[in-house]
Amino acid sequence: MEIIREIFSYISGLGNYVMIPIMITLVGLIVRLKPVNAIRAGMTVGIGLIGMNMILNLLWTYISPVASTLVDMSNINLTTMDIGWTAAAGLAFSTVIGSFIIPFILLVNILMLITRCTRTINIDIWNYWHYAFSGATVYILTNNYICAFIAAAAHCCISLLIADRTAKTMQEALGVPGISIPQGFAVTSVPIFLALDKFYDLIHLPKGNAGGDDSQMTEKFGWLKTLSEPMFLGAIIGIILGAIARNDVKTCLTCGMAMAALMYLLPRMVKVIMEGLLPISNQARDFMQKKFHGEEFYIGMDSAIMLGIPVTMQVALVLIPITLLLSAILPYNQTLPVGDLASTAYFVAMATPIHKNSFLRTLISGTIMMGIVLLLATYFAPLITNFAMTGALEIPEGAVHVTALSAGSWFAWVFCLLAKFRLLGSAIIVAVVGALITACKKIAK
Repeated sequence: MEIIREIFSYISGLGNYVMIPIMITLVGLIVRLKPVNAIRAGMTVGIGLIGMNMILNLLWTYISPVASTLVDMSNINLTTMDIGWTAAAGLAFSTVIGSFIIPFILLVNILMLITRCTRTINIDIWNYWHYAFSGATVYILTNNYICAFIAAAAHCCISLLIADRTAKTMQEALGVPGISIPQGFAVTSVPIFLALDKFYDLIHLPKGNAGGDDSQMTEKFGWLKTLSEPMFLGAIIGIILGAIARNDVKTCLTCGMAMAALMYLLPRMVKVIMEGLLPISNQARDFMQKKFHGEEFYIGMDSAIMLGIPVTMQVALVLIPITLLLSAILPYNQTLPVGDLASTAYFVAMATPIHKNSFLRTLISGTIMMGIVLLLATYFAPLITNFAMTGALEIPEGAVHVTALSAGSWFAWVFCLLAKFRLLGSAIIVAVVGALITACKKIAK
């Protein structure tokens, strides 16, 4: 048993840069792509992911110090410390549920594909930690492995269903064919953003300009349109954030240039990923048409590729001080955002395509989402602290609890509420997921 756990722990420790290229290559071979082309596609996607991470390091390098300065300046006294998503992922994978989550979720995905309940092949193995977290929290509450694995499977199934329903929207937003986003946290934000988008329509909140004609704006306010370009807007926001943190002129300008580079280069890395995915997508479509009478299948990717949309990063930078303010004024919140404060882009990754690139709508939705995230992080803090106290993580000095903004979703919150009823709660989860799968299959027909 221990050997098996170590094998799965080693696989999960490989990370996205290794696992996704391997999975892309395997998918290419399965759909009969020539081996050299399958390997080339996998490596190209891996190179794109590495390039994206190198560019995102600009955010961590230049914005994290600004965020830390803002935290110090605000003098907020909260008892729960946000340790960040990387630590939370490590904790989730270190549990018994996490040790077996990779083969378990792969099995669930395969069964969903065979029964034609989903069209998504989720190769984003590293982010299976979200499913592990849902299962692990339920296990702590029930001490029952059956309930825990049912919760993890339910999170996976719902993620695949939402990924299918939003696939076309994500493909159009990115210009990348044949993909979907089943990432464990990102999908939980979709129902909220869709509901908010309907509300914005009712109150006639201005929509985004998804490829509309800007000729009149260019003629009357050419300078304003220039400043709204991702490069310039990134520089402006970076300089303003630096100034708010009371940095000197040199630091502010450096921060501005770093954010301009991020806005300019990030979409280009998405194009590299698209270059690798395109041959896989085309071959998979032809293969599935022959085997499954024209059905289309999607390659499930990390929501990180959605950060290539400029509006997402623009909103993310503005959300940093907003999130800090929310942590100070939000009732019942006890979480001090630190580790994930510079990762706000991930919380609005699905909002931008749903809101058709509207900066205003995405910003309002992002603010609401960050409020929800802070409250959920506070709710899950005792459970995450329970993980940490096993010796997997040291509790920061001065903190009563630790948590992570990206760890607990409202899916996991619902699972925890139902876990109080143990097997009855698990039966309810199975019934609800079954009903959702049946409804989605009827809609697909």
